[in-house]
Order: sequence, then C-alpha cells, then structure tokens
Amino acid sequence: MSQVIFVLEDDADIRRLVQFQLEGAGYTVRAYPAIATIVQDAERQRPALFLLDIMVPGGDGLDLCRRLRQNPMLASVPIIFLTARAAENDRVQGLELGADDYITKPFAMRELLARVKAVLRRFERPAETQGVAAVLSIDALEIDGNSMQLRVNSELVTTTATEFRLLDYLARHPGRVFSRDHLLDAVWGDARFVTPRSVDVYVRRIREKIEVDPETPRYLKTMRGAGYRFDLPKAKEAMGRAVGAATE
Repeated sequence: MSQVIFVLEDDADIRRLVQFQLEGAGYTVRAYPAIATIVQDAERQRPALFLLDIMVPGGDGLDLCRRLRQNPMLASVPIIFLTARAAENDRVQGLELGADDYITKPFAMRELLARVKAVLRRFERPAETQGVAAVLSIDALEIDGNSMQLRVNSELVTTTATEFRLLDYLARHPGRVFSRDHLLDAVWGDARFVTPRSVDVYVRRIREKIEVDPETPRYLKTMRGAGYRFDLPKAKEAMGRAVGAATE
C-alpha cells in the first residue's frame, strides 16, 4: 500500500499541484484547505507524513503542529512545513515545535519530492547500528535502535524520528565531540537544506526529554566552539552497557 500524506494548503492551485505531484510519485494524498477535521481524520487513518502550510483559514499551522506533537497517537508522525514565512526565526520556531523540515515558498516540485522522501526515509530506517547492540541502556536511558523507542526511567518518551536518530547516534559514540556539520552528514544525510542552527534546536528538544535539568545536562554536553558530546554519567560510567542481541 502507498504511504498516505496529509496536505494542509489553503491555496487551491498549490494544493492541486502538490497533490498531483505526490500522487505521481506513488503516494496517497488527503488534501485539506483548512485545519477543521485533520486531527480527527488522522486518528482514524494515521498518515505517514503531514505537509502543513502555516497561514490557513480557521487556524494556524504552527498551533496544529503543537497539537499533533501533544497527541499520543500522532506525536511521532513526521511534519514538514510548506509556507511563505521564510524568516529564520519562523524556521526555528517550526523546528522547535517538532517539525522535521521547513520548506519556503516559492519552491521547486523536485525539491519538495526529494525532501519528502528524505524525511520519510529518516523516519522508516533506524540509525546505523552495525557492530553494536540494538538496545543501549545508559543510566536512566534505554535507546532501542530497532523500534526507534526511547525510555527514560522506564517510561516511554515520544520522540520524532529526527530526534531519535540524533540521540541514538550521539549515544553510540560516547565521549566523542561532533561538530554540527558532522551531525548533519551523519543524521540528516543528503538533506543539506538543514542548517547547523537546526542541530541546536534538536539538541535542545532532546535535552528536554532526557535531562532532569536541561540547563545543566548530564548526558548531552555542549562543547563551546566545537559541537556536542554525549557523556556517560560519571557515577554510572562503568555501568553504561548494551542490552539485547549484539551484532558480531
């Protein structure tokens, strides 16, 4: 079955064009001119991706993104904004709310399709785990690379695919400092439209989910002028271990 994409776009010409191109690429599209029933429809038929305009009648795409990220049934579905709001602050706000990408108008259809595929590929495929265990258990954290699930103090914590892949990559290389550009290559791959500042946004979101005090992180440390490093807590360093079937 083809993947279902929900498209929110109030401009009829753009909506029809996007739907035509996505369907031509093999996706099933449900297109909406306004927010109205999107959440209810998505709860009945969980889409593979939301493609959201921001400025739409009867609501705000940013607020819809916030609602989706707070909905347990839909929180992990990837979101791409497709909007005329092109300022850097708008982009950062969208990413902070949990969007996986932010595309500004006008846009080329080839670029849109490439970025849709990139986000879906990131969502479907866990980060590379060759040579290590599928599940990492580090202090209060359990990171399952197969199911792409994060548990903190044994409680399941919802993450987006991008958040999970970034955390998983850093946690599998404890003690190493990675620049923002390196993380873009390792986690986002060919999605070079993502800026180094986007990495900062995702790190901040991850800290809010794994740290007792995000302002004084135990795990995910900032190395000023260099990038980021995942630390094993000092008292638990000897206990940081891989759990599950290790790949030999």
